[in-house]
Amino acid sequence: MASPPSRRPPQEAPERSRIGFDARILIWAFLVGLPGVAVALILLWTGDFTPRVQWTLTLVIVGGWWGFASALRDRVVRPLQTLSNLLAALLEGDYSIRSRAPRSDDPLSLAFNEVNALSQTLREQRLGALEATALLRKVMEEIDVAIFAFDDLERLRLTNRAGERLMAQSAERLLGRSAEELGLAEALQVEASRTVDFTFPGSVGRFEFRTTGFRQGGLPHKLLVVADLSRTLREEERKAWQRIVRVLGHEINNSLAPIKSIAGSLASLLARQPRPADLDDDLRRGLAVIQTRSEALSRFMASYARLARLPAPQLAPIDVAEWVNRGAGLETRVPITISPGPPAVIDADGDQLDQLLINLLRNAADASLETGGGVRVSWGWRDGQLEVLVDDDGPGIADTANLFVPFFTTKPNGSGIGLVLCRQIAEAHGGSLALANRPDGRGARALVRLPAPARRS
Repeated sequence: MASPPSRRPPQEAPERSRIGFDARILIWAFLVGLPGVAVALILLWTGDFTPRVQWTLTLVIVGGWWGFASALRDRVVRPLQTLSNLLAALLEGDYSIRSRAPRSDDPLSLAFNEVNALSQTLREQRLGALEATALLRKVMEEIDVAIFAFDDLERLRLTNRAGERLMAQSAERLLGRSAEELGLAEALQVEASRTVDFTFPGSVGRFEFRTTGFRQGGLPHKLLVVADLSRTLREEERKAWQRIVRVLGHEINNSLAPIKSIAGSLASLLARQPRPADLDDDLRRGLAVIQTRSEALSRFMASYARLARLPAPQLAPIDVAEWVNRGAGLETRVPITISPGPPAVIDADGDQLDQLLINLLRNAADASLETGGGVRVSWGWRDGQLEVLVDDDGPGIADTANLFVPFFTTKPNGSGIGLVLCRQIAEAHGGSLALANRPDGRGARALVRLPAPARRS
């Protein structure tokens, strides 16, 4: 919570304002009663009264005059002193003091009511700030991301448990030390984010560094967030290897099982005496099956190698309209309708984009052939990105979970790498590929997003 503002030093009042406010009220009270007192004393001392009566009444009149002036001063000054004490308590952060103001129509009571309302509002805001601060500290303690806050002199002012684990020291020993002493001076110079291999006293691995600035007490501070990516990367690597081994094992077993069975059958035929008359035909059929399965396994491995060796895109200006028309002209099995979008030229790898669009159009045409429908292609700009839509009139997508699983296919002669290759091409260009059922009717929709163009024609 921010500290309360310091009191301003009292300014020197002009020479004529040296007399205090309460003294001026007392003087004005005396001046107000002065004419009446003067008239009363003149009548008293010029009248036919004994000296004893004159002195007695004089003391009564002067005493009453003094008492009235003092009471008037107290009635004016004391509420102001109470109001000053209330404001001083608010300035010191004490919001529990309240004033009593029984009359709601009295101007002074209205002032006290407003101060009470201000005190209640400040109290609620302070409680909210304390609760938010407590929640923030709890979240910082529990998250598995190291947080370091440095002041304008690059000295550590705040860290959490994850930061203590990385530095292998408690926060009490870390706070106040400079970024240079902690080995984080270079990390503080990162503009946005960077992923590097780094060695901390308490951990070694791959980390993502992110920095941002903030101000506290009017001074610039820096916030350094360090995320340990090693565990996540290892887990994703393990899952990737499991998927690869599962796919490879499935495909290899599908080919090796019939080869093993046929080889065993052929060996038993050769061992029979006398040999069967149709032995040569059986050998030819068996060897043909072995050859077919071996070729299928070879194609599978070639497809896998192709998927794993996608080269980096060679960027060059590509006219979007020419690209779409070129890809649509290669698909002749179903009618393809092109809805021209705004003219555009983007920087991309023409060969890879051709492969992407051809695969999407082939899939859309395969689906539309089942229902006798067609395919539509359109494009446009959205949020600074080029969006290319490929819609078909097929039966739609029944299982969206396995769309981008390598080598998964529902086609009898499919390889299962077309969509995976398309997504890799889109992501290599900084874009994305999404497939879903059309929201406006039967069929599926492929949505390709490519980054903002280098230029627009």
